[in-house]
Amino acid sequence: MKRKLHIALLAACLFTGGALPHAGNIAAAAYTATVYASSLNVRSEPAKNAAVTGSLKQGARVTVTDEAFGWLKVSGGGVSGWVAGYYLQQTGGSGGGTPAVVQSSATASAAVRTATVTASSLRIRSGPGTTYEVKGALKERDTITVLKTESGWARIRTAAGETGWVSGQYISGGSAATAVKNTASRNGGIRGKMIVVDPGHGGSDPGMLGTSFDTMEKDLTLQTSLYLRDYLAAKGAQVRLTRSNDQKPSLARRVQIGREAGADAFVSVHYNSSPKNVSGTLTFFYSEDDDLRLARAIENRLAQGIGLKSNGLSFGNYHILRENTLPAVLVELGFLSNRSDESIVRKAAYQKRAAQAIAEGLADYFSR
Repeated sequence: MKRKLHIALLAACLFTGGALPHAGNIAAAAYTATVYASSLNVRSEPAKNAAVTGSLKQGARVTVTDEAFGWLKVSGGGVSGWVAGYYLQQTGGSGGGTPAVVQSSATASAAVRTATVTASSLRIRSGPGTTYEVKGALKERDTITVLKTESGWARIRTAAGETGWVSGQYISGGSAATAVKNTASRNGGIRGKMIVVDPGHGGSDPGMLGTSFDTMEKDLTLQTSLYLRDYLAAKGAQVRLTRSNDQKPSLARRVQIGREAGADAFVSVHYNSSPKNVSGTLTFFYSEDDDLRLARAIENRLAQGIGLKSNGLSFGNYHILRENTLPAVLVELGFLSNRSDESIVRKAAYQKRAAQAIAEGLADYFSR
């Protein structure tokens, strides 16, 4: 009965908007992508410690046929196997500079939204960067439509119908938060910084259920988040939890809490599940500016040894990240579908080590 409930909940997470999806979503139909790393290792399995079976050069075009936990199965250039999805760009279609990790239908689309110019004068460029040609200019309080975001830049349409790119730090989201991240002040360390800690799921949404010991994810995320709160407070940070008991705030409310608190960073805590026999942690980011820097700082600490291996970083097009104006990450701290992982993450000692690593990663981020 418990196994059936686990499968039903997993299906609900993937195909409804009520729960935050996890890594390991099923890939869409095959598509073409381009390598944008100088050299990209191809591995035998979707894991960073798997055997290297070949490599791809920058600009190589490959066919993507599957996805698992931030890794893509590709073929092309005389090789086939798994590569880190962050280093591919989908060719044509919805690619447009976004890393080619496929997410579930519940989170894949980013709504077009309105925004307001906050700079006295803002240049419109032909592409996402200062090296692109200037096409025009906007003035403070001009209203624009954000069509797309990329690496801290926003593709916009003006009231007159002109399109182009502007720097995302000089626009505000208005009634809906833009996916372009505001740059947080990182001088002076973590003392005095406001950190929002988001224990995933809660209330009527238990999250994942452990397949061996029936562990509820919502209980693990709350307990780990309470430990994280204590470690951060000991470092002099201010902490705001999105829930402190068995509540179920909406995803929009969780994001809003960070905005209302004037927070400096946002960390969402989760535990994972998969039909495959996989193990370890995974750290998700959305923006390639502050999100990615924060994710790297936290993943570096998780990788130093907390009892489970780190599977690295992955792009995550999740509401809790995409709609957040703060530097934000989502951490998956082990697989409840793996008997060994589940037995480890149930213990307070592991949860404390994970929380301490996240706190140290946040301190590293604010100290650079």
